[in-house]
Amino acid sequence: MAVNLPLELPELHPVAGVRIATAAAGIKYPDRTDLVAFELVKGAQCAAIFTRNAFCAAPVTVAREHLATTTPRLLLINSGNANAGTGEQGYQDALNSCAWL
Repeated sequence: MAVNLPLELPELHPVAGVRIATAAAGIKYPDRTDLVAFELVKGAQCAAIFTRNAFCAAPVTVAREHLATTTPRLLLINSGNANAGTGEQGYQDALNSCAWL
């Protein structure tokens, strides 16, 4: 996770083949942008780095499962990066978020 970044970036340059959308989903604070979705063009390559901790959050488990079976074209990231300690409900929520996206 990046730290000590300025709150406002001077400019976000477009990246060919990537579309980005943000939303205020009320995950932690109301009216604060806390959700981002990325769409990658077909044929784009994606890499991921995950925790090695034996205890990981449901979205990490779901992302690992998806990367093992397919090349992602859509990424959904929330402000907490992972909703840890949510058990089976968190796992189902992560799957439902992917299905919605």
